[in-house]
Order: sequence, then C-alpha cells, then structure tokens
Amino acid sequence: MNKNYYAILMAGGVGSRFWPVSTESYPKQFHDMLGTGETLIQKTFERLARLIPKDHIFILTNERYNDLVLEQLPEVSQNQVVLEPEMRNTAPCILYASLKIQKENPDAVMIVAPSDHWIEDEQAFIDNVQQTFDYCAQHDALMTLGIQPTFPNTGYGYIEFDKDSETPIKHVSQFREKPDYETAKQFLAQGNFLWNAGIFIWSVKSVVKAFQNNQEDLFALFQTGMEAYNTDLEKDFIAENYKKAENISVDYAIMEKSENVFVLPATFDWNDLGTWGSLYDKLEKDSNANAIVNAQTLLEDASGNMIRSKKDKIVVVEGLNDYIIVDKDEVLLIFPKSKEQDIKQVLQTVKAKFGENYG
Repeated sequence: MNKNYYAILMAGGVGSRFWPVSTESYPKQFHDMLGTGETLIQKTFERLARLIPKDHIFILTNERYNDLVLEQLPEVSQNQVVLEPEMRNTAPCILYASLKIQKENPDAVMIVAPSDHWIEDEQAFIDNVQQTFDYCAQHDALMTLGIQPTFPNTGYGYIEFDKDSETPIKHVSQFREKPDYETAKQFLAQGNFLWNAGIFIWSVKSVVKAFQNNQEDLFALFQTGMEAYNTDLEKDFIAENYKKAENISVDYAIMEKSENVFVLPATFDWNDLGTWGSLYDKLEKDSNANAIVNAQTLLEDASGNMIRSKKDKIVVVEGLNDYIIVDKDEVLLIFPKSKEQDIKQVLQTVKAKFGENYG
C-alpha cells in the first residue's frame, strides 16, 4: 500500500432522522443499520482499508464517542482518533486533522469520507478513489466525487461541472444548494449536474493552502498548534482553542471559494442513508414490499413498511401500509413514511415532554 495515502473518516454526526435507533449517545454510524452484522463505521473503515494503510485512517468524531470508536474499530490506536470537544461543523475538524497529517507526512494525499454511506460496488469506489488520488498527487486540486443523479432529488446539494470538458475529471463550475423539485428537474435535464456526496480528495498541501488563502483566521488559529500536534500537548491545545473556531462547513469555507475544484462522476451506486426511507430503498423486501431488519414478523394486509426491532423480536402488523415501525428499548415509533422528514421535529417534542434521555 502507498505510504502517502491517508483518510479522514467523518464519524461525529448524530443522525437524528434515524431516531429512535440513532441517539445522541449512540448515533447511527455505530449501529448495524442494514442487518449485515457490521456497523456503518466498520463497513466504511474496511472499505477504505482496501486502498489505505489502516494506521493512516484517522477517525474524526466528537469526544463523547471516543470509546465507541475504539470498541468498534479495535485495530485503530488512540492517536488515530481525532476528537472534537464540541460541534463546529466540518471545516474546523478537517483543517485540524489535515494539519496533524501534514506534520506526519507532508506528501500525503487523502480522502475525507462520511462514515454512514452505503456503497454496494466497493471495487468501483476504490477504482474511482485511486483515479482521484493519482490526479491530486500530480496537481494542485481540490477534488470531490459526484454521484450520477437517478431522479430529481431535493434532499441533496448539486455540483455543476463544465459541460465542455471531455476528460473524465471535470472542472467544477459551481456548487448548488438543495433545489426545489422543478429546479432539480432542470438540473437533470441539463446533464452536467451531480449529487454532492460530501466525499473529498486532495493532497495535504492543497487543502492546507486552500484554508490559508480562504480562511485566514481559522488557519491561523489551528496553525498555532503545529508544535503540539501528535504530542502529549495536543489535547490541552485543542481543549483551549477549538471553541474559538468559526462554525462553518468545508463547502462554504474552501470549496465554493476556490478555483481549482474538480469532480469525478462516480461509477458506483451510492446512498447517504440519511433517513428511514433511504434505508428502506436499499434493503431487500418481502413479497409485499416490506423491508425487515432483525424482526420476526407476522404481517396481514401490510405493505411498503420499514420494520426494525431488536434481534428476533416478534412483530405483528395488520392493516398498515407505507409506515416506519421501529421498536427500540423504551421507544416505539409508528410513523408514516411520507412524513419521515418530520421525525427530527418529533424527537425534539419527545425530549421536551419526556426528557433528554430519550434522544
């Protein structure tokens, strides 16, 4: 394996739209959401390890999840777990981890990948990442993998690329916010729009330079810690300074402000597993289109349901169609699939009425 290859595995999110399984104390990336025997973070780690040395995969997460990471990824050492003392969006933590990697290896090329994505054709994913690594090793480029849209999705941001480009790697014209349905249809009709999956590839030199050029204050804040990084002094430096960082995404911080941004249209199937509905789409179904994880079921006049319970629990359903039915410890959720985006708000109402420990 190439000693210059690194990865930042993003594992700090809460995944509140997967409540009640995903909670603040035990978020979705640490659950076996697909019923495969592996959690999402375990699957992502093993996928990246096909190309990247395991000791070069850094796990970026909130400090409250440190023990969960080490428990689920026993091959990872403590110095590979990059801990955020508080939520500050993606730019500060990516800059922090990038500077740590730069101090260890100034010739590093790396991928930043979320820990909770579903990718079926892993070889196609590895081939695409290799292609972008080869490009970034030779060019000053900020790269992303764009997903070929299959329908006018309003839940994703889009990447518009140069229509005239005939090379596999395209120059990015602009990033577009999540559109309404009519705008999304126009994007697909134009043919040069991709879904933004939040997967980034670059050399450590290029990303650090991009922060230096576009986010002077943020860069200066974390640059002062260079002597402390990868030493016993790092924890104290971060505890004192991380809270001073601006709350800003890496997209706004550097990607939308830079000229040297490129995209490779991905050749693999992808799903961000952001909601129960997206999970339902990827699971096998019974003859009545019910997707079932863990449960043993007795179903009558029930179709199109997403059913999940604790292992081997018997779930009896009659007369329900297109519902999310999730049983977890003290919470039972029975909710229309068509209203799944409202689960986040329902969670807040439950916490307000019954207590924070339910979220």
